[in-house]
Amino acid sequence: MPSTVVLTHNFDIGRAIREAFDHIALELLVRDKLVAVKPNDTWATREDTSSVTQADTLRAVLRYLKRFRPRELVVTGGSGAAETDEVFRLTGMVDVIEDEGAAFFDHNRPPFVRVELDYRPESDVAGPQAAVMVNPRVLEYETLIALSQLKLHRTATVTMALKNIAMSYPAADYYGHPRSERKHDNCFFADMHSFIAAMARRFPIGLAITTGHPAMIATGPLGGKAVETGIVIASTDAVAADVVGAELLGFHAQAVRHLWEAGKLGLGETDTDRMHFPALSLRDAIERFTEAAYGERLTFESV
Repeated sequence: MPSTVVLTHNFDIGRAIREAFDHIALELLVRDKLVAVKPNDTWATREDTSSVTQADTLRAVLRYLKRFRPRELVVTGGSGAAETDEVFRLTGMVDVIEDEGAAFFDHNRPPFVRVELDYRPESDVAGPQAAVMVNPRVLEYETLIALSQLKLHRTATVTMALKNIAMSYPAADYYGHPRSERKHDNCFFADMHSFIAAMARRFPIGLAITTGHPAMIATGPLGGKAVETGIVIASTDAVAADVVGAELLGFHAQAVRHLWEAGKLGLGETDTDRMHFPALSLRDAIERFTEAAYGERLTFESV
């Protein structure tokens, strides 16, 4: 059965998100569940919040999810380059959480538990990181929603739903702020792609939402060119959603190794020909994205 990926376009981000969610069966994912929404919260300053989820994006998502009466709605954060609560304060996401009656949880904080990562399903060989230290609260989430920005990344090639979770769950109070300080040994950065794939297998994403509000081109995850595109990608197949996002940025799945590996692990669909697009077509989305990002409508040869 084809994976459904919803693409919408509207410079009113709330409307774009609502239009996308109208195509997704959220009842089973949300009603009476402990639902965790994980925004992108890598780093922000008072002058620059372009690298993280915007407050109006989070508000639109929380308001729609509340229609389905989750047992508990948590916004879970874990910045890898800053203090999580400071990023949420600077972006206005703290105010949104309070206004919408959700809870906030910083999963960078102790206590910590060790979680094994079984990378290859066909063998007992572990991946590049055999285990990871996380806050045990993240193991309780019944539905995990990755709310991501559409960005290029100088190491991971792209950063969307899979990377949003994989590089946030390792507790920074244990590994260091930033995690590259290696307060405790890790190899997250030695082979980031395989680590992302391993984390996607261990911590499955129930719903991926990626917005280009703004998107980041040129480089990333920080310091690139932020462009307002009005694009929203949503799918219950997080791998497929990330593959589609990569296509908007000009990459096939095979060009983004963690997506290719996730596909080989059976975590989701990587072939866009086997995806169903009930709203915008992939071609339309690429044309609208590239017009906003580069000033002209491109189609890319293979679409």
